Amino acid sequence: MTHEAMFVDSLRNRIRAMNLLWERAIGDLTLEQLNHHERAGVLPIAFSFSHYIRSQDQSISAIFLGEPPLWQQGDWAKRVGVTVDALGREETVQQMEHQRFADLGAWKAYQTEVIARTDRVLQTITAERLAEIVLPQLPPHMQNIFCALVIGPGAPLRRLDVLECFVYQHGLRHMGEVEHGRALVGLGGMTS
Repeated sequence: MTHEAMFVDSLRNRIRAMNLLWERAIGDLTLEQLNHHERAGVLPIAFSFSHYIRSQDQSISAIFLGEPPLWQQGDWAKRVGVTVDALGREETVQQMEHQRFADLGAWKAYQTEVIARTDRVLQTITAERLAEIVLPQLPPHMQNIFCALVIGPGAPLRRLDVLECFVYQHGLRHMGEVEHGRALVGLGGMTS
């Protein structure tokens, strides 16, 4: 196995493992637990799921498939019954702490579709495809995001960076929130 093939396999396996955590994390949550709001200034678990899974959907759809996200294609906002139909990138904590879902089954169906679609894309990635430049550099409004720290100032954004930053690392960062939120509602963490 070449070093490039080993790297691609590792990336593929890391994203699949991380998505498995997201599947496990939603598996035993009730709608009440998912929507639990601890106190003012604290986001509900529903926010972390909506923000991250929709971001994964957007990243895979736009960058790898060149099409609108499943969220839009399937009218999932209406089906899930979200109270705030926004990603939470530009909204305040005060706005997003009102995020709630009305239909947990619909959310699980959407999340399953997103993860399955991501997995189909992962099956086809190659080192050459990952090296392709998506943007010559991040736009000014994205200079303070985590990915900007990863790729460095003025560097191009590659498909690899999209998977590493917006899918894998982003997913792990928000999984920490989910695990903490699960503890607040009496459930366990996702790993030991």
